[in-house]
Amino acid sequence: MSLVPVSEDATSILIQFDDNSLLPALFGEHDRNLARLEQELAVSISSRGNRLAISGPAEGVETARSALNALYQRLKQGLEIDPAEVDAAVRMARAAAVVPAGGASEAPVADDLIIRTRKRQITPRSQNQARYIAALRQYDLVFGLGPAGTGKTYLAVATGLSMLLAGRVERIILSRPAVEAGERLGFLPGDLREKVDPYLRPLYDALYDMLPGDQVIRRLGNGEIEVAPIAFMRGRTLANSYIILDEAQNTTPVQMKMFLTRLGENSRMVITGDPSQVDLPEGALSGLRDAATKLAGIAGAAYVYFTDVDVVRHPLVTRIVRAYDEHERTRGSDGRPSES
Repeated sequence: MSLVPVSEDATSILIQFDDNSLLPALFGEHDRNLARLEQELAVSISSRGNRLAISGPAEGVETARSALNALYQRLKQGLEIDPAEVDAAVRMARAAAVVPAGGASEAPVADDLIIRTRKRQITPRSQNQARYIAALRQYDLVFGLGPAGTGKTYLAVATGLSMLLAGRVERIILSRPAVEAGERLGFLPGDLREKVDPYLRPLYDALYDMLPGDQVIRRLGNGEIEVAPIAFMRGRTLANSYIILDEAQNTTPVQMKMFLTRLGENSRMVITGDPSQVDLPEGALSGLRDAATKLAGIAGAAYVYFTDVDVVRHPLVTRIVRAYDEHERTRGSDGRPSES
């Protein structure tokens, strides 16, 4: 791609792409990707053959240029583009502008940040997601903390599946505490599996998004993938496994210590949770908060903190998270565990 400034104040530029065959995917059906950038960045984009003219506020023009270049690089790598990836490119471009990263936002996605599963190839959609994926690949124990919609659980499941498919682990164990909004298992209908399945549904959803349905069923049946509430972990040593504890803010300190000490030889463990959404009885200490304090700085463990900037769901979710955070700040607490 080449860049041709057409005004001294840098509010209007022309960018040119060298592979015309990629442009239909870059622009999107009926130019929907360009329209999305125009709406998000308050710029005007018009196509002229293999060139794009971008005009508007200087900051928006530069962000659009960077985002389009990043998307073009994705296509050259054989990766797909959808509206969520367009939003991600904007997010990454803005982050790179705030903290200059030597053009990293426009570089091809590093191979070690691409998670490959049977149904899709997954790449980071924010700077913190990139740090998270790198940590999941490097450390035996990773804590992912932050608000809903930041990809904590999804990326952890994706990384675990990629390691299982590559033969680096023998099984994946997915667990959650069965505590939600004051409900208790004994009051729910059905047998034990029917009681706990609703709490584990987000983990099943992630699995089916990455593997064909028949493979999910087969691997669940033969034990390569195990989904169970945290209570089932007591007394076990989990070797050659990739272990995920989701919604860890709803564990007690005793449960968290029990779970962490299940880690066996050649295993990795990921703990995810949102410290601001604790459903434990009022006054009970969250095991996630307790662990974040007691294990801070421990060798072999990594902490990745997500914020509202990393939310990759509907844009309204970002605004919702920010509104709640602002309300908590006005009360004197943001609900996050100490990073010290």
